[in-house]
Amino acid sequence: MEAGGAYNPRTVEEVFRDFKGRRAGMIKALTTDVQEFFRLCDPEKENLCLYGHPNEHWEVNLPAEEVPPELPEPVLGINFARDGMAEKDWLSLVAVHSDAWLLAVAFFFGARFGFDKADRKRLFNMVNDLPTIFEVVAGTAKKQGKDKSSVSNNSSNRSKSSSKRGSESRARFSKPVPKDEDEEEEEEGVEEDDDDEQGETQCGACGESYAADEFWICCDLCEMWFHGKCVKITPARAEHIKQYKCPSCSNKRARS
Repeated sequence: MEAGGAYNPRTVEEVFRDFKGRRAGMIKALTTDVQEFFRLCDPEKENLCLYGHPNEHWEVNLPAEEVPPELPEPVLGINFARDGMAEKDWLSLVAVHSDAWLLAVAFFFGARFGFDKADRKRLFNMVNDLPTIFEVVAGTAKKQGKDKSSVSNNSSNRSKSSSKRGSESRARFSKPVPKDEDEEEEEEGVEEDDDDEQGETQCGACGESYAADEFWICCDLCEMWFHGKCVKITPARAEHIKQYKCPSCSNKRARS
């Protein structure tokens, strides 16, 4: 069930790009678009599947009719369990099956186009550097991000409207005053440590690491950072937000 027709990545980089696109779409379905996803998974309908597409879109649909299918199929019948278990547990179950499907599709392409042992290992390592969908949905990816970085400790003092953290942190070093050699060496070490902390910080939605050329915003409740594009917040919109709540925190407060 491919959007826009068949797509066949042939190199390790292309397969990984395909993997990331599908993964991003499925994460959206289970986090930022979770209410729409929940609605579409009607238990009264037939066997439904969650598909992620390479263009970062997601789709709930019936499985492919052709046998065998062009690509491995996602797990069937995710809608039947929707009302029979707690929503968090149901989403986690769908997330686990989604992780398994993504790996199946990636290594299906690898087998189809003759990846050798080195290519398969490289592909797995690239995939393994990203948090799983389950880790993102369950919140363990956020905890890992907190453990790796102390940047969020003083998030209440940060300007959410200027959340490009690279420009914030490097501003302290943009106009250095003359110092003796020992002071300069000490400050260089501090700046390198700060850059390392930033690079290890992960987006609470997609799990990818911080990049200086991207807009980020921090949740005032859970203190996690997110790509603006992942939570549909632009820099202009952020200027008018007094207290930002990420989709996960918003959903928790709505249910309580």
